Amino acid sequence: MPKTIQAPSTATSTPVPHSRRWWTLSVVALAQLMVVLDSTVVNIALPAAQADLGFSNGDRQWIITAYSLAFASLLLLGGRLSDLIGRKRTFIIGLIGFAVASALGGASDSFGWLVAARALQGAFGALLAPTALAVLTTTFTIPKERARAFGVFGAIAGAGGAVGLLLGGFLTEYFDWRWNLYINVFIAIVGVIGAAIFVDHLQRTGPRPKLDIPGTILVSAALFGLVFGFSNAETDGWDSPLTWGMLAGAVVLLVAFVLWQRKAAHPLLPLAIVLDRNRGAAYLSVMIAGAGMFGIFLFVTYYLQVSLGFTPMQTGFSFLPMIAMLVLAAQLSTNIFVPRFGPKIMVPFGMSLGVIGMILLTNLNLDSTYAANVLPPLLILGFAMGSIMPASMQTATLGVDRQFAGVASAMVNTSQQVGGSIGTALLNTLAATAAADYVAAHLPATAEVAAQAAVNSYAVAYWWGAGFFAVGGIIAALLFRRMGHGLSLANAHTAADADPVVAH
Repeated sequence: MPKTIQAPSTATSTPVPHSRRWWTLSVVALAQLMVVLDSTVVNIALPAAQADLGFSNGDRQWIITAYSLAFASLLLLGGRLSDLIGRKRTFIIGLIGFAVASALGGASDSFGWLVAARALQGAFGALLAPTALAVLTTTFTIPKERARAFGVFGAIAGAGGAVGLLLGGFLTEYFDWRWNLYINVFIAIVGVIGAAIFVDHLQRTGPRPKLDIPGTILVSAALFGLVFGFSNAETDGWDSPLTWGMLAGAVVLLVAFVLWQRKAAHPLLPLAIVLDRNRGAAYLSVMIAGAGMFGIFLFVTYYLQVSLGFTPMQTGFSFLPMIAMLVLAAQLSTNIFVPRFGPKIMVPFGMSLGVIGMILLTNLNLDSTYAANVLPPLLILGFAMGSIMPASMQTATLGVDRQFAGVASAMVNTSQQVGGSIGTALLNTLAATAAADYVAAHLPATAEVAAQAAVNSYAVAYWWGAGFFAVGGIIAALLFRRMGHGLSLANAHTAADADPVVAH
């Protein structure tokens, strides 16, 4: 019989913990790591894949874009499907599908084959990522344990990109670029076995909810247009008609989606979920942090490899101290700081650290060294992300009606993905413009001028990244509720813990 965990209905009672909750966390964390690192692990393998398959520089961006387009546009659908057909079933389907898509990508013998495989990866990733977070949300019911679990999950969400750089460098340098895709098969096998054993199946009561098909089409098309528009801005520039056409279309579709959700009998995303002050602040914080984080990985990677001459492996190892600091900060935040101060303090604190770390990165030049000049800001930024992500993720899913846990979790992933797309496109465009302006002002364009132009362009991106974090800090300070005022992490016994908790 599927196992149902029933929590007491009074706020003063102690909820019954899920008997295999920590094993469930391990399985969920593994799946989350696979999805998150795959957004960066292929980046380092791109030059080798390009040489092997023979596609052009103009085409190579589609290896990244195909994944992000499918992932971002289908996230809310994936989250809602987990609510409708059961989280364990959805989780296992997502793992198997991701593994099959990865195997197809690793076996690619043409550019089109590889792009199709990456799009399929993104589609199954959109099914897997929100389901993983929803499983975590409904499994951990003890407030302190819930905080600890989200600390691990938030650390993985923040550090996964850096882990991808490290793993991608290792596999590409010592094996073959195809192993950046094949590795997912082995991770997924472990995940499927773990899910079959440790993740419980939902015992549904009452009528089966219906899927909001018009809402799904509207929001999927809107997210596709949004991510495609920003990706196109990165390659074709902001003056491209296609860029503005896709972005304008996305805005129109999003407005239509909101209007439809207000009257839909079975809304895909009940507006009350995102209109709650705390959850709205959490989603915005994840989006802004995602924009800043992708900028860090992109430009620090360029700087280390192009300006300082690091190998892919050295570049990956260079991010390890940042990952360690992120994990440390995530655990300190969730176990000590967030319960004491709440997200209204911790998220702006993390955003402020992000501003400091970005400003320190603007001082990098061609004579800088890793230990003296690169490592300190990376450590600060790691602590910043470890302060922002767990508190935001916990708040984003706290107190949500259990039947909408999947779609509320999907909004976390959607926020991070959209933030990353915006950040990458905007910062890359600004950096490219700054580099071109520097070369134009320092003719003739010698190798030394080009090298200095690159460093100068990175500094421009870091200043804008600091601006992202500053805006995020202000928004978080204004929107998050104070401790004890309404639904927040400070209130240990909430509506989320008062209802029956069904393990999925």
